[in-house]
Amino acid sequence: MNKTLRTLPDLVQHDLVDENDLPALQTVVEDFSLAITGQMQQLIDKNNPDDPISKQFVPSAQELDIKDNERVDPIGDEVHKKVKGIVHRYPDRCLFMPVLVCPVYCRFCFRKEKVGESSETIAPDEIETAFDYIEQHKEIWEVIITGGDPLILKPAALKKIITRLNAIEHVEVIRIHTRVPVVDSKRINAAMIDALKCDKAVFVALHANHPEEFTPAAIKACAILIDAGIPMVSQTVLLKGINDNIEVLSTLMRCFIKNRIKPYYLHHCDLARGTQHFRTTIAEGQKLMRQLRGRFSGLCQPIYVFDIPGGYGKVPVGPVYINAEGNIEDYQGQLHST
Repeated sequence: MNKTLRTLPDLVQHDLVDENDLPALQTVVEDFSLAITGQMQQLIDKNNPDDPISKQFVPSAQELDIKDNERVDPIGDEVHKKVKGIVHRYPDRCLFMPVLVCPVYCRFCFRKEKVGESSETIAPDEIETAFDYIEQHKEIWEVIITGGDPLILKPAALKKIITRLNAIEHVEVIRIHTRVPVVDSKRINAAMIDALKCDKAVFVALHANHPEEFTPAAIKACAILIDAGIPMVSQTVLLKGINDNIEVLSTLMRCFIKNRIKPYYLHHCDLARGTQHFRTTIAEGQKLMRQLRGRFSGLCQPIYVFDIPGGYGKVPVGPVYINAEGNIEDYQGQLHST
């Protein structure tokens, strides 16, 4: 499999960007990290200007168009950062970020200002401080390991983290957010499974945005996790020109289900800097959810959520089916009395 592309010359060599665009793109990659795994590169249709894989990972000069309402920290991580590597926004759960590097860098990422930065790497003593925080806060029932992508860690390093969390009595659930099974599937092997196994409930939340990401290798990687007894849920970002139509979105949700992954969140695209070209309106997202509801299995229904800028948390923003008069609308748009 081809190597990971990490520089603009790499992209030119593989005909993914035009050499004439390099001056603008150089400014983009100076601010926002670049990496495209060989697995993703092989999926890109270079003859399709609207290729959904290319749009997600290949930098664009559109990222230089920064709107006034876009933010360096759109969901307010810094507001709720307790110690380095810990964000404690909700009472019963916290984020633990042992690493802020990824196998690929999504151009719409809400942490695009931080991921890939060496200054964000957490040192051994800082990891201990993070564990101390979790141990001292007995209200933390669930630890969400995120980043970056935690499955980019070597299995031995990840096993140490899981083992340490497993020893904290009040932590009953460990959730891992990752793109690795679809973007760098070979990392999901026996050693990784061994690292994830513990006495607590371990869930893997897979981030995927388009059905094309479900390659045979990705399907096999997910099956390895699930067959090992590790349940999976999904996360998807609603992205203009990539999955903002019912044909693609419903196919993606069915891909999750047929691979035994429960659709969990459909995220409205956050206000990260330079991401306006990816964002739909909430009304457009609600219309898609109406189309999904009723026409496709209940198993295929994610929760459509919006992360309120400034650190106020995510809230469901799906369509409402009951009006002020108390009448209920069915999925075909007809009203019924309660």
